[in-house]
Amino acid sequence: MKNSLRYLASIVCCLLCFSCQPQKENAIKKIDKATMQAEALGQGVQLVDVRTPEEYAKGHIGDAVNINVNASDFEERISQMDKEAPIYLYCKKGGRSNRAVGILQDLGFETIYDYSGGYDDWIKSE
Repeated sequence: MKNSLRYLASIVCCLLCFSCQPQKENAIKKIDKATMQAEALGQGVQLVDVRTPEEYAKGHIGDAVNINVNASDFEERISQMDKEAPIYLYCKKGGRSNRAVGILQDLGFETIYDYSGGYDDWIKSE
């Protein structure tokens, strides 16, 4: 009985120790047009348009680079970006950028901004 209690106490102590360790989590933030204008446009940040090259050619936001989330080399190309620096993503309406966020999380990107309105929102007049 004493051994069982010691064993249980050891497990509880280990669990408490590990649960107190800071967990590194990816910061994902949904942003709007005003935030894109203030924090990303012309700020030298990693700005990625995850639409197709054809969509990108018809218009894009600022100095965004085009890395198509549907392309077979998406993970390879996006992995070349700085994982420790904030990265801003957008697509047409928000669906593909949301999918890209999941991929970036899995790849270890630390701070991800998802412009949920997308390019359609960007070109809308206010």
